Amino acid sequence: MSAEWVLRGRRVVLPSGTRPAAIRIRDGTIQDIGDFDSPFDDDAGDLVIMPGLVDTHVHINEPGRTEWEGFATATRAAAAGGVTTIIEMPLNSIPATTSAVAYHEKIAAAEGKCFVDVGFWGGVVPGNTPEIRPLLDAGCFGFKCFLTPSGVDEFQHVEKRDLQEAMPALARAGAVLLAHAELPEFLASASGDARKYATYLASRPPASENFAIELLVRLCRDTGCRVHIVHLSSAEALGILQSARAQGLPVTVETCPHYLVFTSEEIPEGSTEFKCAPPIRDSANREALWQGLRDGVIDLIATDHSPCPPEMKRKDTGDFFAAWGGIASLQVGFPAVWTEARERGFQLDDVARWMASAPARLAGLSKRKGAIAPGCDADILIVDPDEEFTVKREAIHHRHKLTPYTGRKLRGVVKKTYLRGRLLQLDGAPPGSILRQTWK
Repeated sequence: MSAEWVLRGRRVVLPSGTRPAAIRIRDGTIQDIGDFDSPFDDDAGDLVIMPGLVDTHVHINEPGRTEWEGFATATRAAAAGGVTTIIEMPLNSIPATTSAVAYHEKIAAAEGKCFVDVGFWGGVVPGNTPEIRPLLDAGCFGFKCFLTPSGVDEFQHVEKRDLQEAMPALARAGAVLLAHAELPEFLASASGDARKYATYLASRPPASENFAIELLVRLCRDTGCRVHIVHLSSAEALGILQSARAQGLPVTVETCPHYLVFTSEEIPEGSTEFKCAPPIRDSANREALWQGLRDGVIDLIATDHSPCPPEMKRKDTGDFFAAWGGIASLQVGFPAVWTEARERGFQLDDVARWMASAPARLAGLSKRKGAIAPGCDADILIVDPDEEFTVKREAIHHRHKLTPYTGRKLRGVVKKTYLRGRLLQLDGAPPGSILRQTWK
């Protein structure tokens, strides 16, 4: 494409709704939205044009555990699945992104390898409050913490006293705290057959999430710190979150595709590819999460792409307690969500809000990302929302191919992905950039 060009379509997902429109793009930025009958260079016809997705919960693991996943493979998978912006989590890389020095190591590891635009969360761990300001000044987008052991030694979980130290500093800076909300005192060891998913599910009851969220809401009220609950699994906590919103507290929440697609009843014995924490719960819980999206209590959907080498999933024994907890899903998050959303009467406008504009807002990127609007980067998808496909191992671009979505029939195929107006070629050079947040 030339430096200036126009893309038009009969179904363009705009902030005001879906309608025929022509998008004028210059030097990678959307200049204006015109009428469908405007002169054009490319025509999407009856396919849907929608904003590139923003995934604010991705574990890439490079440097240190690049054999789990790396920037080249993860971002290629993202591009294939319509994700044009990633904000990467501060673990499971070595070192964890809990200091400015580690942050710069992460940037060095990512340079020149990214097919999409990538930014980074910092981490809050016991004793690193003095690193909050340096991490912000270096350009990180906010901070992640765990209220229960994270699974890796480099990223220790925090307790109430640690949060009481860190959250006032975050509040003064205007930074958001993303929290893995489970309390360890409610978790249990295996009591029964470790190959049965029901045994694992019983070990991580909803109470662990519910009481953790109650604690975070209280600390949000006490400190004024923005709080974002990641990967909500327990629908029982929706009332707590709704009450916090009614009080005007700055609390937001995400859920994940796997909680909206799968149910605990369908997970076969020994199928450890389904293991994640918090766990996938029953069908009634799944439907309550969908209602939370409908009611606006749940703000956004992020994948929590957390892959590992297949042997760490312990498929040889099928032991849910010995297996690594995490689901590889970055490439299929959009069709997984759209398949289920469509059946429940939602529109692509809803999916664009949950998976593009709302996560962009969480990261402070809404002036650049997450919408087809003047001034935004021309991160654009052309999608066939009706085409069905079956997830096959050979089509997956993640470093490792083990995922619970294999063999599942999904609807919604990304035909083209544009990053800042450039059509992405997955066999070409990675054109993505490193994003930095600007803090005053």
